[in-house]
Parts: sequence; C-alpha cells; structure tokens
Amino acid sequence: MGTYELTVLSIIGLAAGLVGGTLGVGGSIVAIPAMTELLGPDQHRYQAAAMIVTFFVAAPAAYQHRRAGAIETGTVLRLVPIGVIAIVGGVLLSELRIFAGPNESYLRLLFALFLLTVAATDLYRGLRRKADGATLASNVDVANDRRTPISWRAAAAVAVPTGLVAGLLGVGGGVLTVPLQRKFLKIPIRTAIANSATMIAGTSFVGACVKNYAVVRDPNEGYRPLVLAAILIPTAICGSLIGSRLTHTLPLRLLKTAFFVLLLVAALRLTYGALMAASIRVGS
Repeated sequence: MGTYELTVLSIIGLAAGLVGGTLGVGGSIVAIPAMTELLGPDQHRYQAAAMIVTFFVAAPAAYQHRRAGAIETGTVLRLVPIGVIAIVGGVLLSELRIFAGPNESYLRLLFALFLLTVAATDLYRGLRRKADGATLASNVDVANDRRTPISWRAAAAVAVPTGLVAGLLGVGGGVLTVPLQRKFLKIPIRTAIANSATMIAGTSFVGACVKNYAVVRDPNEGYRPLVLAAILIPTAICGSLIGSRLTHTLPLRLLKTAFFVLLLVAALRLTYGALMAASIRVGS
C-alpha cells in the first residue's frame, strides 16, 4: 500500500471518527462512501473494514458520554441484546448470492438509497419544525428522568431496524437509532446520541466478527479488510474522542446542517457510480 492510500485512509478515519463521535452514528456512513470515492468500489471489503472501525469509534465516544452522565443504562441494556441478534441477521442478508461478485453494485445502490432516505428525512423534519415555529434543541437538553425501564417492545422498535440495516449495509446504525429513540422512547437528542454510541459499541463488535469471517473466507479478499481497518482505527479513535466532546458544546443546528450536506453528496455520488456499474454489466 502506497503513501497516497495511507494518507487517504488516515484522513478518512479522522473524518469518520469526528462525525461518528459527534452524532453517535458510528462513522461507517462517512468511511464507506469516502473509500468508494477515493479508492474505487469494493462494497463488501469496505463494509467489513468499516464495521471494525465502528467499534473503535463508538467505544471511546460511549466513554465520553458516560463521563458526561448522558447515558440511560437501563435503556441501553435492553437495546443491545436485540440489536446484536438483528445485526447478525443483517450481515447474513448481505452475504446472499444476489449481492455477491459483480452484483455488489446492488448493495452499493442500497447503501446510497439509504443515505438519500436519511437525508430526505432530516430535511423534512427541519422544514416541518420551521413551519411549526418549533425551535431546535439548545446546547442543554432537558434531563430525561426515566423512572421505569422501557418495554421490550419499545426496545425492539428501535433495535431491530437499526441492527438489520447496520448488518446489511455495514453502518453503525446511529442514523436510525437516534431518531427512533426520539420517536418511540421520547428521549432528548443528546441522550439519544449517547445511548446510540453505547449500543453501537456492543452491536458493531459482534457484527464485525460475523462480517469479517464471511469476507476473509473469500480467497480473493483474504485479510485486506483487516489491513484497511488497522490503518483507519488510530485516527478514527482520535476523531471520536474529539467529536464526542463536541456533542455537548457545538450548536446542534450546525451539526445537523453539515451532516445533511455530507449525506446528500455521498448518496448522489454512490447512486451514480452504482447505476453506471449496473448499466455496464447489463450492456456487456
């Protein structure tokens, strides 16, 4: 691996850590599109590497959130076991024949559509709040004094879709976990981010083991995802430690705007590349 690849991966790791630590989304949502754009398409390899990195982004972020007293332990203890089962199911789905070999472009297209959906949802929420005259959360959330634990049904409503999408697409799942906690559990945004990082730390470890076991069995891949992850991890950890502190200091309006732009650009680029690959395969 040359100097260019090492430099690019180090920068990607830092960016993934910053975004993942700040917003509680794991970092894969940045790392996978960035590697595809700068190093060429290879969805399964990047997902396997990114799922390892996700753990190293989420774990230090969860530690920082714990120091800030932002984590609801009872909620997380119900989210994690359901999320682990769901993420394994998602990984197994990603290994189906329909996504194998040249068909990995379909998986890339699914990832792009997922990013577009998240970006569109964020835009809709922002416009609705503006139309209703609602204000965005301030730098200090109202304390969430939960006296009774959440139900297993409510936990499943958050953890099942999060785990399935995380396993299928190799993302941390925070882009789902945070809004789903807001909707079903009525949790303040900063607490939801803290819970998300903690849940991702638990589920991503299991998901990474399952995904990488499947990928390294391919003689064409070997241990390449592990090499990518080893290069990404150091700067990702640094970014995560910085980002998880920024969660409690930066204006949320700024964070959400930057995140929306990032999602939109990545989604459009990935969609174009996946459609071009699919059309070339059909024409050949």
